[in-house]
Amino acid sequence: MEYDVDADPGRVRTDAVWAWLSTEAYWGRQRSRADVETQIAGAWRVVGAYRVDTGEQVGFARAVSDGVTFAYLADVFVTAPHRGRGLGKRILELMIDDGPGRDFRWVLFTGDAHGLYAEFGFEAPDATAMVRPAR
Repeated sequence: MEYDVDADPGRVRTDAVWAWLSTEAYWGRQRSRADVETQIAGAWRVVGAYRVDTGEQVGFARAVSDGVTFAYLADVFVTAPHRGRGLGKRILELMIDDGPGRDFRWVLFTGDAHGLYAEFGFEAPDATAMVRPAR
Protein backbone atom coordinates (compact mmCIF):
# COMPACT_ATOMS: atom_id res chain seq x y z
CA MET A 1 0.00 0.00 0.00
CA GLU A 2 1.28 3.47 -0.85
CA TYR A 3 0.80 6.65 1.16
CA ASP A 4 1.10 10.39 0.67
CA VAL A 5 2.33 12.46 3.59
CA ASP A 6 1.93 16.19 3.24
CA ALA A 7 1.46 19.46 5.12
CA ASP A 8 -1.49 20.78 3.15
CA PRO A 9 -4.03 22.02 5.74
CA GLY A 10 -6.75 21.93 3.09
CA ARG A 11 -6.36 18.20 2.77
CA VAL A 12 -6.93 17.37 6.45
CA ARG A 13 -10.15 15.45 6.93
CA THR A 14 -11.51 16.79 10.17
CA ASP A 15 -14.03 13.93 10.38
CA ALA A 16 -11.20 11.38 10.34
CA VAL A 17 -9.12 13.27 12.90
CA TRP A 18 -12.13 13.75 15.20
CA ALA A 19 -13.16 10.09 14.83
CA TRP A 20 -9.73 8.89 15.96
CA LEU A 21 -9.13 11.45 18.71
CA SER A 22 -12.59 11.00 20.22
CA THR A 23 -12.48 7.20 20.34
CA GLU A 24 -8.86 6.00 20.28
CA ALA A 25 -6.68 8.68 21.90
CA TYR A 26 -5.79 8.29 25.57
CA TRP A 27 -5.30 12.06 25.81
CA GLY A 28 -7.57 15.06 25.36
CA ARG A 29 -10.87 13.20 25.34
CA GLN A 30 -12.50 16.11 27.18
CA ARG A 31 -12.36 18.13 23.96
CA SER A 32 -15.49 18.60 21.91
CA ARG A 33 -15.53 18.28 18.15
CA ALA A 34 -15.68 22.09 17.95
CA ASP A 35 -12.54 22.25 20.14
CA VAL A 36 -10.66 19.90 17.81
CA GLU A 37 -11.81 21.84 14.75
CA THR A 38 -10.59 25.07 16.39
CA GLN A 39 -7.23 23.47 17.21
CA ILE A 40 -6.76 22.23 13.66
CA ALA A 41 -7.80 25.57 12.14
CA GLY A 42 -5.45 27.47 14.45
CA ALA A 43 -2.48 25.13 14.14
CA TRP A 44 0.82 26.57 13.00
CA ARG A 45 1.36 23.44 10.93
CA VAL A 46 -0.49 20.19 10.26
CA VAL A 47 0.73 17.01 8.60
CA GLY A 48 -1.50 14.23 7.35
CA ALA A 49 -0.92 10.74 5.98
CA TYR A 50 -3.28 9.47 3.27
CA ARG A 51 -3.76 6.27 1.31
CA VAL A 52 -2.86 6.91 -2.32
CA ASP A 53 -5.56 4.58 -3.68
CA THR A 54 -8.53 5.91 -1.66
CA GLY A 55 -7.42 9.24 -0.19
CA GLU A 56 -8.40 7.99 3.28
CA GLN A 57 -6.61 9.89 6.04
CA VAL A 58 -4.71 7.40 8.21
CA GLY A 59 -2.36 9.64 10.21
CA PHE A 60 -2.07 13.14 11.58
CA ALA A 61 -0.02 15.56 13.66
CA ARG A 62 -0.38 19.23 14.46
CA ALA A 63 1.94 21.84 15.92
CA VAL A 64 1.45 25.11 17.75
CA SER A 65 4.33 27.55 17.47
CA ASP A 66 5.52 31.11 17.88
CA GLY A 67 6.92 30.68 14.37
CA VAL A 68 10.41 31.72 15.44
CA THR A 69 12.03 29.43 18.02
CA PHE A 70 9.50 27.15 19.72
CA ALA A 71 6.91 24.52 18.75
CA TYR A 72 4.59 22.16 20.59
CA LEU A 73 3.81 18.85 18.87
CA ALA A 74 0.33 17.43 19.49
CA ASP A 75 -2.25 14.86 18.44
CA VAL A 76 0.17 12.57 16.61
CA PHE A 77 -1.43 9.33 15.48
CA VAL A 78 -1.50 6.61 12.84
CA THR A 79 -4.61 4.43 12.70
CA ALA A 80 -4.07 0.83 13.82
CA PRO A 81 -4.41 -0.87 10.40
CA HIS A 82 -1.64 1.33 8.99
CA ARG A 83 0.93 1.13 11.78
CA GLY A 84 4.26 -0.55 11.24
CA ARG A 85 4.75 1.00 7.80
CA GLY A 86 6.92 3.95 8.81
CA LEU A 87 4.12 6.50 8.66
CA GLY A 88 4.76 7.93 12.13
CA LYS A 89 8.36 8.52 11.15
CA ARG A 90 7.36 10.11 7.84
CA ILE A 91 4.87 12.41 9.61
CA LEU A 92 7.53 13.54 12.10
CA GLU A 93 10.18 13.99 9.40
CA LEU A 94 7.91 16.33 7.48
CA MET A 95 6.71 18.14 10.59
CA ILE A 96 10.09 18.59 12.30
CA ASP A 97 13.08 17.93 10.06
CA ASP A 98 11.76 19.00 6.65
CA GLY A 99 9.62 21.91 7.80
CA PRO A 100 10.23 25.50 8.76
CA GLY A 101 10.77 24.54 12.42
CA ARG A 102 13.75 22.23 12.06
CA ASP A 103 15.89 24.44 14.32
CA PHE A 104 13.17 25.11 16.90
CA ARG A 105 12.98 23.84 20.46
CA TRP A 106 10.19 21.25 20.26
CA VAL A 107 8.13 19.84 23.14
CA LEU A 108 5.40 17.23 23.45
CA PHE A 109 3.59 15.27 26.09
CA THR A 110 3.25 11.55 25.43
CA GLY A 111 2.81 8.28 27.21
CA ASP A 112 4.06 6.15 24.33
CA ALA A 113 6.31 5.97 21.25
CA HIS A 114 9.28 7.37 23.19
CA GLY A 115 11.72 5.52 20.92
CA LEU A 116 10.24 7.14 17.82
CA TYR A 117 10.40 10.62 19.34
CA ALA A 118 13.98 10.02 20.52
CA GLU A 119 14.94 9.50 16.85
CA PHE A 120 13.96 13.15 16.34
CA GLY A 121 15.97 14.46 19.28
CA PHE A 122 13.31 14.45 22.00
CA GLU A 123 14.63 13.68 25.46
CA ALA A 124 13.56 14.05 29.08
CA PRO A 125 13.17 17.69 30.14
CA ASP A 126 16.05 19.41 31.86
CA ALA A 127 16.01 21.73 34.86
CA THR A 128 14.73 24.62 32.71
CA ALA A 129 11.35 22.97 32.03
CA MET A 130 8.31 23.41 34.23
CA VAL A 131 4.73 22.30 33.56
CA ARG A 132 1.49 23.56 35.00
CA PRO A 133 -0.97 20.65 34.83
CA ALA A 134 -4.56 21.19 33.70
CA ARG A 135 -7.02 21.75 36.49
